[in-house]
Amino acid sequence: MKKSIALVFATILAVGTLAGCGAKTETTEVPATEATEVTTDATTEAAPVTEKGTIKIAASSTPHAEILEAAKPLLAEQGWTLDVTIFDDYVQPNLVVESGDFDANYFQHVPYLNEFNEEQGTHLVDAGDIHYEPFGIYPGTETDLANISEGAVIAVPNDTTNEARALLLLQDNGIITLKEGAGLTATINDIAENPKNVEIKELEAAQVARVKDEVAFVVLNGNYALEAGFSVGKDAVAYEQADSEAAKTYVNIIAVKEGNETSEGIKALVDVLKSEDIKKFIEEKYDGAVVPFN
Repeated sequence: MKKSIALVFATILAVGTLAGCGAKTETTEVPATEATEVTTDATTEAAPVTEKGTIKIAASSTPHAEILEAAKPLLAEQGWTLDVTIFDDYVQPNLVVESGDFDANYFQHVPYLNEFNEEQGTHLVDAGDIHYEPFGIYPGTETDLANISEGAVIAVPNDTTNEARALLLLQDNGIITLKEGAGLTATINDIAENPKNVEIKELEAAQVARVKDEVAFVVLNGNYALEAGFSVGKDAVAYEQADSEAAKTYVNIIAVKEGNETSEGIKALVDVLKSEDIKKFIEEKYDGAVVPFN
């Protein structure tokens, strides 16, 4: 009898030990409740991320490289390494993508891209529309645009694209009226009506903010407003709206060499940059100077 009891006890102890350690996979030897616990514990462990490769991208510093830095951990979660190189000019970023040394760039809008392709014989295309930087009218010696003084001086950028945007914004706010059809090619020669006889002072784009203490108002795009310490939300007396012709035309893009726009890495990059996480980052960091493009 003692031998029988000892044998039963040894058998129970052996089965219990195997179940507790998970040494056996056969469910017939493990109670259902304990098997469920082992399975649940296994699924809580994070699966290792499969490395998919590196995406090399050329960018201007503000805000493009900053936005890309925010995107890095999101891409890393998918197995992508984002390698960002900052360029200070608007020529090399396109050339290094055309040559294949870089996978993409992030600094330009489509009109500039198209002009560059035509002049340089490159084959770059838009892989995704990410954000736009609204032009704003900022106070100088005056703060009330509705009661602008007679003969007031307004400083605007003198390059073709930005001057047209500045003049359209002034027109939208009742300061001037442009000739019909002037649109995105407008210059000061297209001003048809100027009831307050304002003087449009044309300056190189980077110089406009520097004369704010000498003129009534300055008209700046988003990156120069940021550099000058302006907040679109707090300081601009008027700015381009999301549904404006200019905002839709001058959206900043991810550019790639033709044929690469559907590659796995580029699609992952664009998806992350258009994600809610990045939209939130942009909205919180730039206070309206940079706006996600939906």
